[in-house]
Amino acid sequence: MRFDFLALAALVGASTLTPNTVPLIVRNPYLSTWLYHARDAPWENWPMFWTGAHVGFSVMASVPSSGKVYPLLGRPHDSLPSSHKSYKVTYPEYLGLTFDASTTNLTYSIPGSSSPLRLTLSFLSPITPSSTFRQSIPAAYMTVIAEGCFDVDVYTDLNGEWVTGNRDNTLRWELHEPAGQKKGNGTGTAVKTWKVARASEQLLTEFADRAEWGTLHFSAPADVKHQSGTSAILRQHFAEKGELRNEVDKGYRRVMEDEPVFAFSKSFKLTGDSKGKCESREESVMFTYALVQDPVVQFASARGLTLMKPLWQSYFSSADELVSYHYDDFETAAKLAGEYSDTLAKDAYESGSSDYQDIAALSARQVLGATQFSGTPDDPILFLKEISSNGNFQTVDVIFPAFPFFLYTNPRWLAYLLAPLLEHQLSGQYPNDYSMHDLGAHFPNATGHPDGRDEYMPVEECGNMLIMGLALANALRYDTDPAFVREKACGGARAIPAAKTWWQTVDGYGIDLPQGAKLSSTPKAAEKWLSRFYKLWKQWTGYLVRESLIPHNQLCTDDFAGWLANQTNLALKGIIGIKAMSEIADIVGEKDDAKFYRKTAGEYIEKWQEYGISRDGTHAKLAYTWYGSWTTIYNLYADSLLCFHVDGKNESSGYDSKTYAGRKSGMQPRVESQLPLGQHQGQTYEAGKDGDVFIPDRVYQMQSDWYHAVLQKYGLPLDSRHLYTKSDWEFFAAAVTGRKTRTEILTSVAKWVNETETDRPFTDLYDTEGNGGFPGIWFMARPVVGGHFAFLALERACGGKAVKALEFLDKKEPKEVDVELALMMDASTAEQYDDEGWEDL
Repeated sequence: MRFDFLALAALVGASTLTPNTVPLIVRNPYLSTWLYHARDAPWENWPMFWTGAHVGFSVMASVPSSGKVYPLLGRPHDSLPSSHKSYKVTYPEYLGLTFDASTTNLTYSIPGSSSPLRLTLSFLSPITPSSTFRQSIPAAYMTVIAEGCFDVDVYTDLNGEWVTGNRDNTLRWELHEPAGQKKGNGTGTAVKTWKVARASEQLLTEFADRAEWGTLHFSAPADVKHQSGTSAILRQHFAEKGELRNEVDKGYRRVMEDEPVFAFSKSFKLTGDSKGKCESREESVMFTYALVQDPVVQFASARGLTLMKPLWQSYFSSADELVSYHYDDFETAAKLAGEYSDTLAKDAYESGSSDYQDIAALSARQVLGATQFSGTPDDPILFLKEISSNGNFQTVDVIFPAFPFFLYTNPRWLAYLLAPLLEHQLSGQYPNDYSMHDLGAHFPNATGHPDGRDEYMPVEECGNMLIMGLALANALRYDTDPAFVREKACGGARAIPAAKTWWQTVDGYGIDLPQGAKLSSTPKAAEKWLSRFYKLWKQWTGYLVRESLIPHNQLCTDDFAGWLANQTNLALKGIIGIKAMSEIADIVGEKDDAKFYRKTAGEYIEKWQEYGISRDGTHAKLAYTWYGSWTTIYNLYADSLLCFHVDGKNESSGYDSKTYAGRKSGMQPRVESQLPLGQHQGQTYEAGKDGDVFIPDRVYQMQSDWYHAVLQKYGLPLDSRHLYTKSDWEFFAAAVTGRKTRTEILTSVAKWVNETETDRPFTDLYDTEGNGGFPGIWFMARPVVGGHFAFLALERACGGKAVKALEFLDKKEPKEVDVELALMMDASTAEQYDDEGWEDL
């Protein structure tokens, strides 16, 4: 292929962090393959599914001139004898890995007589904010790049663990070799494809979190060699001969019964004509991996229980057409993904540091790896699995910690996530007057909870939905475009075969149109979207008015910590939710509602400060009546994100070019100021009794100082009950602290990434002391790491003014607090407060 793969691989800069697990092929909850123990050489372990379970996936190289065989990925050498007359197993020099938001590169050096040969395995799971169409394709790429001056052969295989979690299941497979593929202006790349599936699929079921339906399409150029058969036999044949036989084993059997694998081999002829002189050459071969499922989920929509087709089916008539298009779309997908990765890298570096750049990059694929796109081009839907914690479908308090990623990357995708929750509840299928916790007990079945007996987090979920609803409206109202905007396709982009002229959200090349028909970035679109669901917003706010100031015994999102009454941080979320409703009412023109909710929120936030803050004013308590305790009030983040902390009296027209994050992304900001909603030029912003801002500066300063004082080796503990933390909430909390405290938290999390012994995809729950391991609860691969984008989302809020409004936190060093003394003094007030009367608490 003519595309410069080596140049593309070189664009992925050196990574400063050394995580223990990195993504390889990660597109959705079922196409999710990771490099296990990534600090080791890649041939020391098999790759894994996100659960930690083994995945049969191997790559090895053979050098004909030396007879040496080199394992590169997985443990294919376990199938090779320790000594053989025709070859010898040895190991290359591993040069390490690099990664960005979409790409992971593994690089090796193989010695030669005059100079070494360099091999790179480049894995691309493209994140394309400017092309929802491409993001919906359940497929990824692996490119093998060889650079040197002697010949090398490359082999790769995979097994049936990609399509079932039960090794006792029988597989079926075939090799698809079409005569040729056509595209709009000529002939596309001819590819051959292994199609692997269960012999008897079980629709919409899982075994050990793996899908038990769907077909894996493993593709390569038609000129490579192929073979299926017993793993050891194929690997030994390649080691001896340097190629495969172009044979198909038709003896269908169980996953590990004479383990059938599906393999390709490619020979790179790099030896030059000049005798004795090394003239380095470069060649590459690309493989693709697509997991095709139809339907992707079932969903209790307004019209009833519906089998939902994948979004890509709106664009292609068959899976074969999808695979062919995807294969030849590599250049465009890589460019779009690279543009996003570059933008993210620059924004994250400027927002934090090179460590933050790597943390954001490492988190991105993990967020989208929990999602499935469905719907139609003009009405997409994004479904989400609560990976690892319990498998719930469309969990509200999992979307909430993830939503900074979507606000930064593409706010429309947040709308697609909220859509099924809003549709289902607006249709009357959920009986409670508070927001539901999730759409179904286990993904992929969104059958709802018609009995109303979902997990009980009423204040949590009402507050989450209202905060996210207003945040999305703000993004639409003030034209917060995706992190990278491309107004037209790259050169060489392929037209979509079934492109329709009536599509109003995507062009003929799959690039999102800036003003989509149903969800454009305009004030009118924000108003229309909010108005459609106003009944729900008002219903949920009514519950918060009754229940959020003094929350009764219930769970919050941190349900692993147990039930608790009077939670300070939970109450704050509910109160900010009421405040958000006042702004929602303003946008849709319900002025009486807006006035009532604004007044109520203002009164509640005054009482919250009285109830929830220690008497000496040093910290927020875990619960109103739990004296001598403390908590991370990560829900304070929403106050700034929703522009409630922007002082309207100091606003001026136009964007602040020094703070507006969009400048780094090539966006064109509007020439207008984003005032807090409901406020007009020359009007003082009323936030309740406290004047110009909703939550006063002193609360922000207090918590910033406290976090500095209680920080541990690997981060900021969640509260005083344990030393464990949640990384998503660490970033929420850090985003609204002073620069020194923020840097300290970020540095401690980066230290944890480098040193933790956790061996699963980025866990969000870990111990802040010891070895930074799992605290008896194993969370892994969860999309909540989208909360790591909290800094970036905040920088885009209010035209950059949300961050500017927090500059007061940087004017002095954090106050030194004697934590033990402060907690002791607070505990000593318990008897006095009990005497004053807290019967209602």
